[in-house]
Amino acid sequence: MDPIAQETSTQMQKVLDLLHQDLGTIRTGRATPSLVDHLEIMVYGGTTKMKIVELATVMASDPQTLTITPYDNSILGEIQKGIMEANIGFTPSNDGSVIRINIPALSEERRKELIHLMKQKLENGKVMIRQARQTAMNEVKKDEALSEDDIVRLEKEVQKVTDDFMAKIDTLGKQKEEELLKI
Repeated sequence: MDPIAQETSTQMQKVLDLLHQDLGTIRTGRATPSLVDHLEIMVYGGTTKMKIVELATVMASDPQTLTITPYDNSILGEIQKGIMEANIGFTPSNDGSVIRINIPALSEERRKELIHLMKQKLENGKVMIRQARQTAMNEVKKDEALSEDDIVRLEKEVQKVTDDFMAKIDTLGKQKEEELLKI
């Protein structure tokens, strides 16, 4: 693979990884650690801002319940307060050593809203992929050492990489939509 196409592929993979992580934050009615592990919480008397994943173990104990076990029990209340303040629609309960979050079932209307949000995120990912393609195409056209045939070949190679990543985004979207529609 040409260095320009290789660099474009690397940039597009970063976009795909970011999109995958972003889609993980959309709740599907099932308990998954990615729903809360990215939340930043002020701990130790408001002096330090850290992500929950840095402060505790987050596990799905069953399909409807998340358990958060802090590494330091002294910050249990602060984690609970931080989740409440994040305003993500969860009500954590604290039993003195573990925080439990019951994930309510999604209504049909809420599922449709989340599918709409997911489609917006997918479209943003596709826009970033197209921007990476445009940057690569401009580099190909600027390279004066390339013949006309090489330019055409490289443009086709970049377009093939782009098409592959667009298909991956579509597949990711279909999987997430199936998760959202599953009751």
